[in-house]
Amino acid sequence: MTKPAITQAMIDAYDEYTHLTLDRRRFMEQLTRLAGSGAAAAAIAPLLAANSAQAAIVADNDPRVKGEDITYAGSSGEMKGYLVKPANQSGKLGTVIVIHENRGLNPHIRDVARRVALEGFVALAPDFLSPLGGTPDEEDKARDMFAKLDSAQTVANGVATVAFLKADKDGNGKVGAVGFCWGGGMANMLAVNTPDLSASVAYYGMQPKAADVSKIKAALLLHYAGLDERTNAGIDAFKKELDAAHVEYTVYVYEGANHAFNNDTSAARYDKKAADLAWGRTIAFLKEKLG
Repeated sequence: MTKPAITQAMIDAYDEYTHLTLDRRRFMEQLTRLAGSGAAAAAIAPLLAANSAQAAIVADNDPRVKGEDITYAGSSGEMKGYLVKPANQSGKLGTVIVIHENRGLNPHIRDVARRVALEGFVALAPDFLSPLGGTPDEEDKARDMFAKLDSAQTVANGVATVAFLKADKDGNGKVGAVGFCWGGGMANMLAVNTPDLSASVAYYGMQPKAADVSKIKAALLLHYAGLDERTNAGIDAFKKELDAAHVEYTVYVYEGANHAFNNDTSAARYDKKAADLAWGRTIAFLKEKLG
């Protein structure tokens, strides 16, 4: 069977559906117009979305890492999370918060947390949907739940996560964060709201308010996708405020890549070249700042 052709307009429509409208009916109507038929749209939609059945890069039973589901104290209630450590740890390690996209703590983010641990870190992937009962199995339901989160409480739960990792018995007291999409914006917000964060990596994350940038103490690594016009609209203003506040930062824009280019479970948007380059830069940055 011939793989259906996916255009940039289709990817843009999916991005709008994911981040702005959250209306699946309207998205499918638009995709049908772009694809030419309902049948073609039905074949293309799964390629645009993430596929939770995609094989993990680091399997959950990989003997090189030890992962467990945990609970810990959030700002005003219990937080759920997935904590992963190298199986043969030697000495105290830097600790990293792995922040999910607007689909919650799903198998892909668990896989990313294991990848981070495999690089020699204590990794914790919090479930920021914990106040609403945690991440459900259904992706669309998870996405809808983000609109119901209290933003102040969510940031406070992130700050509590930093404190939890800072005190981890296997950690060296240095905490970093890496976030993707919604999580990229949260990584930026953690940098604004906690001076205990040593390093923050934001993949195509929304920028904080200009007035808050001067509060940032962490070193920043900012990855953007060249075709992500929605998120990229804020880059220049963010850089201006970072320069004015004398914040240490590096910005990379991956030309030709789409929003969510790191997510290898999304066939249409994943860009292996960009993802591999950004990942190498991310790990080198975290090792430098958290070592």
